[in-house]
Amino acid sequence: MNKRERFVYQDDEQMEKPFNWKQLSRLAGYMKPYLRQIVPIILVMMVVGALTKLTIPLLISHAIDDGLRQKDSQLLMLLVGSMLSLYVIQWASNLFRIKYTNIIGQKVICDLRHDLFGHIQKLSFRFFDKRPAGSVLVRVTNDVNSLQDLFSNGVVNMMIDIVQLIGIIVILLVINFKLGLAIMVTVPLMFLISTKLRLKIRRVWQVIRMKNSRINAHLNECIQGIRVTQAFTQERENMRFFDRMNADNRESWNKGTMLNMTFGPLIELTGAVGYCILFLYGAYLIQHGQITIGLLVAFANYIGNFWDPINRLGQMYSQLLIAMASSERIFEFIDEQPSVPEKPNAKELPPIQGNIRMENLVFEYEPGRPALKGIDLTIEAGKSVALVGHTGSGKSTIINLICRFYDTTGGAITVDGHNIRDVTLHSLRSQIGIVLQDTFIFSGTIRDNIRFGSLNATDEEVERAAKAVHAHDFIVGLPNGYDTQVEERGTVLSVGQRQLLSFARALLADPRVLILDEATASIDTETELKIQHALKTLLAGRTSIIIAHRLSTIRHADLIVVLDHGHIMEQGNHDELMAERKIYYGLIDAQYRLLQQPAS
Repeated sequence: MNKRERFVYQDDEQMEKPFNWKQLSRLAGYMKPYLRQIVPIILVMMVVGALTKLTIPLLISHAIDDGLRQKDSQLLMLLVGSMLSLYVIQWASNLFRIKYTNIIGQKVICDLRHDLFGHIQKLSFRFFDKRPAGSVLVRVTNDVNSLQDLFSNGVVNMMIDIVQLIGIIVILLVINFKLGLAIMVTVPLMFLISTKLRLKIRRVWQVIRMKNSRINAHLNECIQGIRVTQAFTQERENMRFFDRMNADNRESWNKGTMLNMTFGPLIELTGAVGYCILFLYGAYLIQHGQITIGLLVAFANYIGNFWDPINRLGQMYSQLLIAMASSERIFEFIDEQPSVPEKPNAKELPPIQGNIRMENLVFEYEPGRPALKGIDLTIEAGKSVALVGHTGSGKSTIINLICRFYDTTGGAITVDGHNIRDVTLHSLRSQIGIVLQDTFIFSGTIRDNIRFGSLNATDEEVERAAKAVHAHDFIVGLPNGYDTQVEERGTVLSVGQRQLLSFARALLADPRVLILDEATASIDTETELKIQHALKTLLAGRTSIIIAHRLSTIRHADLIVVLDHGHIMEQGNHDELMAERKIYYGLIDAQYRLLQQPAS
C-alpha cells in the first residue's frame, strides 16, 4: 500500500463497539418534540389498522362455519360486507399514518442534519486538518440519509408489527391453546438463527459506511486537484486507484446485501415448518371435533399475518443495524469537542482599538515540534506590522493564534488588555479582517461574495468597497456586473480578480485589525501599486499585520519583524534593519539580485 492509500485509509477506523442502547435512545430523543403529533394521529391510526387486520380472519372463520356450511346467504353477505368495510378502514388508516409519519420523519432528519452541520461549523481547525473534506461531507449527506427510512416508517412500522404479533399470539392461544402453542415452537428457532447474523450485519455496514466515506474523500480530492492531475497526465493512475476503491466498496455492498437477504429465506423456512405443524395437527383436531374448518382457515390466515411482521421485524433489525453504523459516525462528530473552546463565562470583547500583545508565546502543531518558541511582541493600535522570514518560520502561525484558530501551547495573547481566551470567539473574530493568498469564492453573485464580509451592507457600500480596492472596473466589465454568477472558487475569474474581491470583502467588514497573508502575491505589479495606494487610506487608524514574500510591499510598515524557526531574530523599520545588515538585509539583497538576473 502506497502513501496515498495509507492517507485515505487512515480515516474512520472501524468501530468494534457493542450495540449501544443509549445511542438508540439518543436517536429517539429527536422524536420527542413531535410526540404530541405522533400520539393523537399516528398512534390512533396504527391501532385502528392493527385491529381491523386482526378482526378479518375471525370474520372469515364465521363466514365458512356459519355462512357457507349453514347456507345462510344473508349472514354470509353481512360478513362479506363487514370484511369489505374493514379493508376500507384499514386502507384509510394506513394512508393517513404513512402521510404523517413521513412528515414527522423528515422533520427529525432535518433537525439532525441541522445539529450536525451547526456543530461542524463550531469545530476548530485541528479537526479539519485531520480529515479530508469528502469524509466530512459523507457524514452530513449519506449517513444522515440512511436514517430517513428508520424515522419515516421504521419506528412506527415496528410498533405496528409488535402490536400485531402480540394480538395474533393472544388470539391463537385463545382459539385453541394446544394448536397455538404447537405453532409457537418455531419462533425461538427463528430468533436463535437470526441472532447469529446480528453482529456480522452490523460490522459489514460499518465497513460500507467507511468505504463510502473514503470514496467521497477521494472524489473531492480529485475534483479539487483536476488541473494538477491533467497537467501531470495522471488520469490513468487516478482511475486505477478509484477502480480499486470502487470494487472494494462493491464487494462490501454485496456481502451486506446477502446478509440482509438471509432473513427472508429464514422466515420462509420457519413459516413452512409452522404451516406443516398447522395442517398436520389441525387435521388431527378437526377429526376429533376439537376445531372447525373455519377455525383452521382462520389459523392459516393468522399464521400468514404472523410471519410477515416477524419478517419485517427481521428486516427492521437489519435496518436498525445500518442506522446504528451511521449514527455512530454522526454522533462521533457531534460529540467532537472544539480544540479551541469558549469558556463557560466568556465575555463579549468590547469594540477594540487594536493593541495586540504576545507574551512568551509558544505553540506546537504536534507535540515535540514547536512552531513558535517564546515570542514576545507588541503591536500598537493603528500601526502596520510586517512579518517576514523563510517558509516555516512561524508567520502564518502567529496570525492563526491572533484569530484564535488554534490555542497557544504556552504564553498569552491580549487585545486591548483582554486575554483572547477569556472572550467569545465571535466578538474577537468579528473585529479582525483577514485576506489570504488562497482566496475562496462562494457560489453566487459577485455582489454576494463581497457582501459576505458584512451581510447587512447596502449595494452602495458593496460598490464603495470594490472601488476602494480597484475591483469596480473589472466587475462592471463582466456580463452582468455585480450580479454576475460565479461558481465555487470563482473559476471564471482570474487569480488577481479573486484576490481583489477578497480585499473588498475584508474591507467591507470594517475590522479594527486587518491581516494580509500574502494577499498581494498573485496580483500583477500594476494592480499591486493601485492596491498599495488604496491601502494607505483604508488602513489609516487600523492595526494591520502583513505577511509578504515581496519585501518591496512592506518597506513602509511601521514595524518589520523577522522570524526564523519560531524565533524573533530582528525587529525595526526598514531603514533600521537595513542599517544592521543582518537577516533582513540579506533577504532584501537576495531578492534584489534575483530581480537583476537576466531572463533566460
